[in-house]
Parts: sequence; C-alpha cells; structure tokens
Amino acid sequence: MRGRPRYSVISKTRISKDAKIHDHVNLYGCKVGRKTKIDAYVYVEEGVVIGDNCKIRPFVFIPAGVTIGNNVFIAPHVTFTNDKYPRAQGVWRLLHTHVRNDASIGAGSTVNPGVTIGENALVGAGSVVTKDIPKNAIVVGCPARVIGYRAGP
Repeated sequence: MRGRPRYSVISKTRISKDAKIHDHVNLYGCKVGRKTKIDAYVYVEEGVVIGDNCKIRPFVFIPAGVTIGNNVFIAPHVTFTNDKYPRAQGVWRLLHTHVRNDASIGAGSTVNPGVTIGENALVGAGSVVTKDIPKNAIVVGCPARVIGYRAGP
C-alpha cells in the first residue's frame, strides 16, 4: 500500500506491506494477507481474514464472520451475508463463512451465511450460494447447484 488512501476509512486493520489497497475502501478491524489486491469500493468488517495473493474486485461487501483463504478471486459486486434472520434491533446470530484456497466467485453472486466454498471451487456469476460447495466444484444458479468439476490447481 502506497501511503494512506485519501478517501478511505481504514481502522484497526492489519495490512501486509506488499498488499495493494486502492482508494475508496472501508476496512474495519480485518487482516489482509501478502500480495493481496483490494480494489475501490470494497467494504470489509471486523474480524474478517483475507489470505495471501487474493484479488477482490470493486463493490464487494464482506461482513464479520467471513474467512477467505489464499489465492481467492472475488469478482465485482459479490455480497457475503452473516445472519440468516437479520433484524434492525435485538438479538442476531453470527454465522461463519469460509472460502477455501484457490476458489473463485463470479460477479454479482451472493454468499449466504454459514457456508463453506471448497478449495478450487468456481461459483458462476449471479449465483446464490445457500449451502456448502465441494472442492473443485463448478456451481451456478439460484440456488447454486453443481454442474461439474474442474481439475485441481
């Protein structure tokens, strides 16, 4: 990261020296790994861990409870959620979501809370992930369903 981005909010966040953070991001209490690139208009909440060599494209939302492995690609407009029954007031339940190493999530996808996207899995653009995705699986649709498998990395 070269200097502090001018129009960003970066608070209590651990960013590796060789990570590249563009301007217009909000990072709160998260951890960003080595050689990871975060584009403009990304919002990341407290406790999120983003691994090494990841690429997070514009307009991505990552709330508390999400862990992202190494070499993960997240396309523009991907939204993660962390509560199955969100409320403006009262008690809510944080559910943890995991994106394993080498996974890719296509543009405009939504990842529901409490799921694991397996190693080297590919989520097609516009998919809604409602349950765990197996290792090397290719999934598409709403809800996302397995349509095939790809070779390991």
